[in-house]
Amino acid sequence: MRATPKSTAYRRNRRFGETHGGREAPKVTDGILAHVHPLERPSASEVTPILIEENPSRDLYFPLSGAECLAAMAALPRRVTEGITHVWLRRVTRRALDRGEHPLASYVLGSGVRAVVLFPWRTDNLIRFGAKAPQGDTRRDYERFGAQIVRRGECWYGEFSDVALRRFYLEYLLFHEIGHHLDGQRRHWSRAHRRACEEAADQYALSWAKAAAHALHRIEKARAMSAAIDSSRARASGGDQP
Repeated sequence: MRATPKSTAYRRNRRFGETHGGREAPKVTDGILAHVHPLERPSASEVTPILIEENPSRDLYFPLSGAECLAAMAALPRRVTEGITHVWLRRVTRRALDRGEHPLASYVLGSGVRAVVLFPWRTDNLIRFGAKAPQGDTRRDYERFGAQIVRRGECWYGEFSDVALRRFYLEYLLFHEIGHHLDGQRRHWSRAHRRACEEAADQYALSWAKAAAHALHRIEKARAMSAAIDSSRARASGGDQP
């Protein structure tokens, strides 16, 4: 279900708060932390988290739907996600994505808003690293989730299967940002504490690995059932043709 501007209390001409932490794309620098959000505090009568699901740009898609993100969050204890006001699947352009101008995901906090923001992915399931292959922890993180590090022309990429990318998106991005939400309840975020904040969010996400696996299993099962129904309907429709 896609939320309407009215139901999400979303205005493009108003901006409050700042971005705190988040998974970075290979080229994103600390400048992302200066970005501010355009969300408004939910009213007392609104059910949270509010889902904002924007249409992705051409050649991009969200590996998990908004409904699947909410379902995955429901696999966590309520105390973990309590206080999150928005889940925002936010549109970006293909060019901005490839140039690393946006993080892979972020957690924004301010003016009564605590939002998890997820960005789209290329439809070919590639992430562009640039002229040099990733090394160290960065490479291990991607390979841990099933990415193949490949070279195409003069650039290096991480290539995922559909299922591997959904796991990466759920565990490495969504649950990591929820980790920032939980960590932010006991620590004031600052640039000086950035590394500690990222490590804490990582540890939270790792501790929820079983919940992530359970949620992903349910998502894959629901997708398979939906695909089977669609296939059955297509065959039935084809059989009606003279």
